[in-house]
Order: sequence, then C-alpha cells, then structure tokens
Amino acid sequence: MTDYDYDYEDLGLVAGLEIHQQLDTETKLFCGCPTDLREPDEAARTFTRFLHPTKSELGELDDAALEESRVEREFEYLAYDSTCLVEEDDEPPHELDHEARTVAMQIAELLDMNVVDEAHVMRKLVIDGSNTSGFQRSSLIAQEGEIQTSEGPVSVVDLMLEEESAQRVEERDDGVLYSLDRLGIPLVEIGTGPDISSPEQAREAAQTIGMLLRSTGKVKRGLGTIRQDVNVSIADGARVEIKGVQALDQIDEIVRFEVGRQAELVEIRDELQSRDASVGDVTDVTDVFEDSDSGVIRGALDAGGKVTAVPLYGFDGLVGRELQPDRRLGTELSDHAKRHGAGGIFHTDELPAYGVTEAEVESLRDAVDAGPEDAVAIVADDPETADLAIDAVAERAEVAIEEVPEETRGANDDGTTRYLRPLPGAARMYPETDVLTVDLDPSDVETPELLTEKVDRYQAEFGLDAGLAEQVAYGRTMPLFEEAVDAGIDATFAAGLLESTLTELRRDDVAVSELTDDHLLAVMHLVEDGDLAKEGVNDVLATIAENPSLTAEEAVEEAGLSGVSEDEVREAIAEVVERNSDQVEEQGMGAFSALMGEAMGALRGKADGEIVSDVLREEIQKRA
Repeated sequence: MTDYDYDYEDLGLVAGLEIHQQLDTETKLFCGCPTDLREPDEAARTFTRFLHPTKSELGELDDAALEESRVEREFEYLAYDSTCLVEEDDEPPHELDHEARTVAMQIAELLDMNVVDEAHVMRKLVIDGSNTSGFQRSSLIAQEGEIQTSEGPVSVVDLMLEEESAQRVEERDDGVLYSLDRLGIPLVEIGTGPDISSPEQAREAAQTIGMLLRSTGKVKRGLGTIRQDVNVSIADGARVEIKGVQALDQIDEIVRFEVGRQAELVEIRDELQSRDASVGDVTDVTDVFEDSDSGVIRGALDAGGKVTAVPLYGFDGLVGRELQPDRRLGTELSDHAKRHGAGGIFHTDELPAYGVTEAEVESLRDAVDAGPEDAVAIVADDPETADLAIDAVAERAEVAIEEVPEETRGANDDGTTRYLRPLPGAARMYPETDVLTVDLDPSDVETPELLTEKVDRYQAEFGLDAGLAEQVAYGRTMPLFEEAVDAGIDATFAAGLLESTLTELRRDDVAVSELTDDHLLAVMHLVEDGDLAKEGVNDVLATIAENPSLTAEEAVEEAGLSGVSEDEVREAIAEVVERNSDQVEEQGMGAFSALMGEAMGALRGKADGEIVSDVLREEIQKRA
C-alpha cells in the first residue's frame, strides 16, 4: 500500500461527523462559575478520586467503561479559587444555563433543525477521570437538520448540549492529573447522519458546520475549543469512531487512512482464513531470555518481571504488514498491550532486532511450538502487566482472523490513528435525576447572520475589499469590529487595526494578548476624535501592552504622541523643506516622497499623515 488512493464508492465508504464546540458563555453549564481557563500553577488546592463503572438501568455494564476499569488509577484534580462544589461533585448540579440553551437553539436554527419541547439531562458513563462524577451530563436540544455540500446534502441527526471534560495536565504511572478550569464549560455536540461518501465531503461538511457555529459569535476560539470525531466504515469493515481530530484540514486525510486500514485488515482476515490461522496459548518464556542483552527485556527481568508469549499460527509476514503509514498489524497488537500498562510488544516479523538475537528467536519458536509459517508476540514487563498485556494481544489477534473490529480510535498528528477502547454502547447512558427538565422555546431566539452573509455586507455597506471583509468576518475580533463601527468608527480603519496592525505588533513581539477590547476601542476613538494620529497607533498599543493599567490617553502621553496644532505641523514641515531647499528647487514635487518620510519622522506620529501630506505639498509649491 503506497498511495492510499481508493475507489470509495467501490469500497462502500460511509462516514459521519460529530462536532464538539465549546460555547463562549459567561458561566458554566450547571453552575455559576466562570468559563475562563487558568494556569495549573494558579491552583489553590488538589483532591483525588477513584472511579468505577456502574450498571445501567437494565443492569448492563458498558464494554468501554469495563475495559477502562481494568487499569486501577488514581485521579488528582487541580482546584482554583473559582472552583465550586458542583465541579467537585460535592453538590447537585444547577439548572441548565440559560445563555447556553439560547446559543444551542440559535445553532439548531442555522442547521435547520427541530428543537425539542423539553430538555432532559442524561448521564453518560465516563470513568477515565475526565469528570469528577464519573459521568458526563448531556441533553438533547434538537433533531432532524441538514446542511448542503458540493457532493449533496448531509443530514444532521442531533444536537446535544453537554458539559466539557476536565483538562488533562499530566499522565502518571498510577493515574492522571486533571485541571478543573475547563470542566463544565458548555459544549454542543452535533452529529451528522452516515451520508458522507468521500474524504473531501467529510472535510467540506466539517467546514460548513464550523462556519455556522462561528456565525453565532458565541463560540470559543483557539486550540482545543473545537474537536471533530469521525465515524468511518467500509462495506466489509466495521464502524470505527476516531476521536479528537483538532484540525479541519486533517479530516480528509484521516478518512483516507482509515479506509486504507480497514481495507488492509479485510485482506489480512481473508489471508488468515485461507491459512486456517489460529491463536495459541499464552506461555511464560522468561527462561528463553534469562541471558538476553536486549535493553527492554533485561530491564524488565532485572526488576523482577517476566516475558510472556503467544504463538500466532499462520500469521508469519502479516504482523508486519503496513495498515497506515508506519503503522502495522503489530502496531495494533501493541496498542492493546499498551492499554494494559505495557510499553509495547516484540514480534517475530521484526526480530531479530532490539538486542534480541537469532538464537533467541529460534528458542522462542521452539518454546511455543511455532513453525516458519507462524509468528510469535512477546511482552516483557512486571508479572501482572505482562499477563494482562499478552492476553489483550491474543484477543486482538483472534479478532483479526474473524473481522475488522468496531472500536474507538484516537487521531495522531500525522493523520494515522491508534486504538483507544471498544466502541461504547447504550449501557453508558441513563437519566440524570438531579436536574429538572427545562422547557425550550425557540420562537424568541434571534437567528444569527451567517459569516458568508457578513462578508457580502461588509463589502456593500463599508466598502471593504473581499479579502479584508473575509478576514474580519471569520476572525476572532469580528464582534469587536461590529461594536466599533456601531460606535461610529471608520470601518476601514477598524478592520485594518484589528487584522493588520495587531498582526504587525505580534511580529514585533508585542504582548498583544494584554490588549483588551476596551483598550482597542479607546484607541480607535482617540483617532476618530482627532486626538491621535493613525501613525501613532502602533506606539500607543505597544505602550499599553507593556503596561495594561494605562488608559489610552495616558499611553499617548507615555509614548510622547500628544497631538500638535496645525501651526506646529507647518513649522516642523517648513524646517524640513528648508533643510532640503536645494533638492526642492531642483526637483519640485519630485522631492515629495523623500521629504514626506522625513516630515513624518520629525513629527513622530503626532500628526495625521493626510494633514502632513497637504501641508508639505503647499510648502514645496512655495519653494519650487
């Protein structure tokens, strides 16, 4: 497999999306705490939890939760001065946040969905520590919508309003450290139908939904605030949910690679069945490696560990077969071993290597009765981990003979994926009894203007060119731009400051993040009122960024950019012309460009460029 290019129709590709987007509300979904993110070193205290799976109303245990519980882990949480008892799971949740409900209904309107009459909160079992309660609260808001793509319509099945999970700060040998600042931020989950039939359509659908979400002006921006999950299957494969796709431009590649992985697994399955392949019994092969020079094996044995092995009869050459770029069937087996605490596996398709000798490989084959047509996988670790990990490898190998497994996978940065856990089932959902139902009335909800419509309006109403109009409409500062023009600020100036000036300042290592909306608006008003020349804006903003406690007026004084009178402008320009009298007499207006730069430098941004230009032309004409 080299080009990862397929006939998707022939393979029967079916895909769907789940878009998770944080809402930019004042407070969290089930309490009055702010939705601002904090730094871990700001934590006021910590506490710990151990989480265990619970049965559904029908007495069933979810497979994903059960597998998670097999690894005993302690979860520590960073709590802040803004952390409340709801976030710690020491107080019942409050009513669904009103602002979050309103924004969710706006999104439903943009997706052409039907809002439900009542919002009922459900619990979704999650015991990976990302929620202190051991479950995530979720509520259905709307159903049965649709978006359009160039390859046809894509249905939108449901829109859920959920609480965001805690932020993972640190992985530890015995657990995970989480931060509670993110826990409880309102989050919408938008699920499409299985109507997507190509990688390109998956990307286009995600981009369209992303545009609609940003059109509300009430979604958070930045890394981690939006995540895409992709469900992918082919006709002979299985439904696989790929979690945590951060970048829109990665979606088509992830779909392409997953199609390739499933296609390869189907071919491997067929080949294994034709070979009458099977998985043998797990065996302790520590004796084979008691004198090994392999660093991994030696380290495990010296720490009191052991080496376990499983023979894979008929698997020779297939364990090392590539499924995705630099990922093989052996990588899939290793992922399952890692889920149980092992560092990974070795297998005979890649041995001798890693310090394992040819003689040890032959002894290993003899120990488990494996012939040349067979493969062997081994795990070296502490006794408990080695046993759990090799059993997981054996189970995954048995599945490879029968089918492509349904499972949840995680997205890697290179577009490939890794095994996370079994696909969750209905047993993970049950009613939340601590939150009352809420009536939903979308009739009073205002439908937001689409970003595409804003681009057209900015061009028609404000005279912005198409590129700048799109930058502003799709940019993070769009709400501030609209506030500025509503306050009478020139639209072209406001757009240029927010998109170009701030970018220039970032390149000059100015701490733009220190500039608040109020700072920016105040500086715009100074220019609009004639109290600050446009040429002085960069210096004033840099001054404020260095000392955010300054007012805009104080920053003008600090930067030495207090305005000058017209007489002072004429005096300064007259001096410039006098110093360059010979050039003016020889070139006339041809000297204008050179003298303009000198005049602006002499005035150091204290005077508007247009005024300087007009006065300079007058002075040159007098001398010419």
